[in-house]
Amino acid sequence: MREQELRDLIEEVREGRLARRAFIRQMIGLGLSAPMASMLLMHAGIAGAQTGAAYKPTRRGGGGVLKVLWWQGATLLQPHFANGTKDQEGSRIFYEPLAVWDADGNLVPILAAEIPTRDNGGLAADGKSVTWKLKKGVTWHDGQPFTADDCVFTWEYARNPETAAVTSGVYKDVTVTKVDSHTIRLTFAKPTPFWARAFVAAEGMIIPKHVFAPYIGSKSRDAPGNLKPVGTGPYKFVDFKPGDMVRGEINTNYHMPNRPFFDAIEMKGGGDATSAARAVLQTGEFDYAWNLQVEDEVLKRLEAGGKGRAVIVDSGDIEFIQLNIHDPWNEVDGERASVKSKHFAFSDPAVRQAMSMVVDRKGIQEFIYGRTGVATSNFLNNPARFRSPNTKYEFNIEKANQVLDAAGWKRGSDGIREKDGKKLKFVFQTSVNSLRQKEQAVVKQGCQKAGIDLELKSVTASVFFSSDVANPDTYGKFWCDMQMYTTTMTQPDPERFMDQYLSSEVSSKANKWQGRNITRWINAEYDKTYAAAESELDPVKRAALFIRLNDLPVNDHVIVPLISRPRVRGASLKLVAPSTGWDLDFSQLQNWYRDGAPAG
Repeated sequence: MREQELRDLIEEVREGRLARRAFIRQMIGLGLSAPMASMLLMHAGIAGAQTGAAYKPTRRGGGGVLKVLWWQGATLLQPHFANGTKDQEGSRIFYEPLAVWDADGNLVPILAAEIPTRDNGGLAADGKSVTWKLKKGVTWHDGQPFTADDCVFTWEYARNPETAAVTSGVYKDVTVTKVDSHTIRLTFAKPTPFWARAFVAAEGMIIPKHVFAPYIGSKSRDAPGNLKPVGTGPYKFVDFKPGDMVRGEINTNYHMPNRPFFDAIEMKGGGDATSAARAVLQTGEFDYAWNLQVEDEVLKRLEAGGKGRAVIVDSGDIEFIQLNIHDPWNEVDGERASVKSKHFAFSDPAVRQAMSMVVDRKGIQEFIYGRTGVATSNFLNNPARFRSPNTKYEFNIEKANQVLDAAGWKRGSDGIREKDGKKLKFVFQTSVNSLRQKEQAVVKQGCQKAGIDLELKSVTASVFFSSDVANPDTYGKFWCDMQMYTTTMTQPDPERFMDQYLSSEVSSKANKWQGRNITRWINAEYDKTYAAAESELDPVKRAALFIRLNDLPVNDHVIVPLISRPRVRGASLKLVAPSTGWDLDFSQLQNWYRDGAPAG
């Protein structure tokens, strides 16, 4: 389809001559995903469908206790310090954003009275401002009113460098002003096609000014509210044991009618993905289990128990390996893996290229993931419009050996390659998970055939994904040679996802290792291309820029993409829990309920 034809169709939707659903169907027929089609309309300032799934309960409460299992237990309940999905999810029980993303990539209002559009005056035609109208009558859990002041404060809090918020990148380049008690305006220095970042989805949770104002900046980590949240969400805080249990009780003053259904929620942490799957699918001990990174063969066997089902939802999540191009073992200016240092081997492009060739991605897909993952050479895989055709993966041990030979890495008497007295011996870490340990074994086997020796290290998930600045084994510090995990894409637009390779986001001691660029790869072309994508209003040109952003780190082999992962969750047969691949599991927690018959 030519660009002008696409623009004409978008205008037909705007004018009401073409149904939104018909437009999306037509785009799917051309190879776009539903979320991407929705994003095209959103970028054009056209309101998304806001109907949502039917909600059956006719009164608030009465549903008993909702028992959910997160095998990576939450370690804090402050969304702007949540350096991992588990902490975002724990925070989301209590805090809310202005809007969330549904499975089709539509924005659904939560604390917003409506979604900004061109038609309602919320979106400026030049792409430089967006006006949000806030829902009235909302109160914090302590009874204080929710107002525009809380939104302005959240912006000030997150963007303050001394706060060291992991969400600082979302808020630093926008100006937020109060229009009236229940209206805010976000102003951008340049045209901003993806305006739905601040106050939206996982990183958009709003915190109360009256609770956190004394702790902005350097005192941010001392706030009691970091562990005892006061939010606007469907459940009020009861108890929290980091890494173990989060408890909430029904918010009887919740701002949506007949919600929530459950009287209380218990979010249990710890264990592993396989035991979590068993507790929902086979024994029925829990209602819901998050992130079932379990061999598909095991999931099918557990589903046969008849208590629950695996819920598989398309997403942009990616399981990948990071190669440390800096020295993780020695300090420079008091900092390990400093950008001022060089890794003895991975600073050599040939070693990185060889490492990509020794990984059997197809084997990992076929024998470990099954229906729950697809082998890929791309970091950015979804929505489909952003998927690069320019990369490919190659499992070729022979070619890897040739590359290493040509680069001067020769095998020693022990079979391990070396150069200048340094052997290709690496520490390869990931979280404790039976599936990931099998992935590690596959990678180790390929490396051995190429003369590379790996020491496999497994770190308890609650430690590995922790935001604890004192812990040396967190993935944010990346104090080893290689590491593997899944990074989640929490929006159907890649702007926030692809900031993970910006030089301004380098994870370091200065930002308490909260920066999103954990590889610490710095590339001037990447920074320049990202800046162009941020302000490109043409969706076709913008997609091409993001494809380039994918290609740069992938083709430089600083990362090794492995598996494009749909989200896999476990749910009891009677639990109705709206699912999306573009936001948190708890993004619509207020709409969860237990049906009288098995849910479809």
